[in-house]
Formats: sequence, structure tokens, C-alpha cells
Amino acid sequence: MKTLVSFIVICFITIAVNGQEFKFETASIDYGKINQGSDGTRIFEFTNVGNAPLVIKDIKSTCGCAIPKKPEKPIMPGEKGQIEVSYDTKRIGGFSKAVTIISNAKTSRKMLKIKGFVNKKSVSKEKV
Repeated sequence: MKTLVSFIVICFITIAVNGQEFKFETASIDYGKINQGSDGTRIFEFTNVGNAPLVIKDIKSTCGCAIPKKPEKPIMPGEKGQIEVSYDTKRIGGFSKAVTIISNAKTSRKMLKIKGFVNKKSVSKEKV
């Protein structure tokens, strides 16, 4: 019995010490003021600073106006990865949205944020 408990404790410590871990360059992107219909795609870059492959299982957005795209392959230790988020810039006004990453990292959920303001496209008047 003691051997079994010792084995479980050692495995738990090994998993806690070793594993996958994100290190994002930034967890928040400010679009600033952008024009209606402009490119709403931004990229969050990260590195797997752990010592095991990092698998992003799912990414959820707070609304359908921010579409995240996850890496399809595992990110190996030391490798960089990207999460692309596309905001619908047809929607005028301020926005603040969250994207939640679900992975096999030590902290299985990680939240990223985007914010900004979409200006109404101005209609140019030509002289006739």
C-alpha cells in the first residue's frame, strides 16, 4: 500500500514539474481605432516553454463576431505557435472580447483579449 501511494505521489510531482506551458508575447491586443470593413485579423504568438508537446484542444470566443483559429498540430517544447483571431469589422463602435484557450497545459484554460473601436466608413462625395 505504501509503495502504491509513493508511486502516485511521485507521478503527481513529475506531472506538476514536467509538462506543457504557454508563454504568450501578449495576452491582450488593442486594435485601436480602425475603419469599418478593414482587416480584423490579429495574431497572438506564444512559445511552449514546457518540456512536453502542447495540444490546444479548443478555443472559444465570447461571441460570433470574433473567430479564433487554433493550431492543428501539437506545439513541441521550445517551438512557437500562433492563435489567429478575426474580428468582424462590419460592426461599428467599441468592442472588447475574450477568447478562451482549452489545452493540455498546466493551466488548462488561458484567456486572451481583444479590444478596439470600429469607425463608420465615410462616404466620399464627388463633384459632378
